[in-house]
Order: sequence, then C-alpha cells, then structure tokens
Amino acid sequence: MNFPDNLKYTKDHEWISIQGKIGTIGVTDYAQGELGDVVFIDIDPNKSDIKSGDSIGTIEAVKTVSDIYAPCSGKLVEVNNHLQAQPEVVNSDPYGLGWMVKIEISDPSELNSLLDSNAYKQLIGK
Repeated sequence: MNFPDNLKYTKDHEWISIQGKIGTIGVTDYAQGELGDVVFIDIDPNKSDIKSGDSIGTIEAVKTVSDIYAPCSGKLVEVNNHLQAQPEVVNSDPYGLGWMVKIEISDPSELNSLLDSNAYKQLIGK
C-alpha cells in the first residue's frame, strides 16, 4: 500500500494535497482496497460551500456505498468528471487520476488536525 508523505489524511480515509489555496481530495489506497471494485462516484457539482466533515458525495463499490467526507472547509472549484466514465481509476490510481474534487480552502488552520502519513499508517495498523 502507498501513503505519500506529501499528503494529509483523515480518519475517514480521505487524502488532501495542498497547493496554495487549492486542496485536491480523494480516497486513500487503503480505502479503495477495503471498498473493492469501484463502480460509481456521485459528487454534486453544484455544491458550493463545503464544511469540514461534510459528505461531498458517495463512492459505490460492488460490496458497499460509502460517503466521501471533506477534510476541510472551502468552496468546490472542480469535480473530476473523468470518474463518471471510469470510476475504476480510483482503484488503480487513487492518488493520481483517481482524485475526486478540488476545493479552495477557506480555513487553512483546519489542516492542522489532519494526519501525516505515519499517523495514518498507525491508524490503519500498517
């Protein structure tokens, strides 16, 4: 399993990559593995203001449906529409082409409560 050091992680198994005021969000390698084969991603592109901990959509796998939670507050600026046609990319490339949304971060201090890669590995027992 892969847990890049340059990302922050949530206890709910999302990751965020921060570049300036923009945060790119997806689900972790661990999460996609636990879910199994991803068959559908549902994210409302009209959702504008997001609060930390809000569900920003769902990820559906053969076994289950799970919420995707926002690791921080912000304004939705982009949805990865590529996932509508190829949701399985989340399984093969969760930290690359499998990203889900980009938000403009409104409160950078919320990022301080997220986990680094070592803390996330401890959380999942790796």
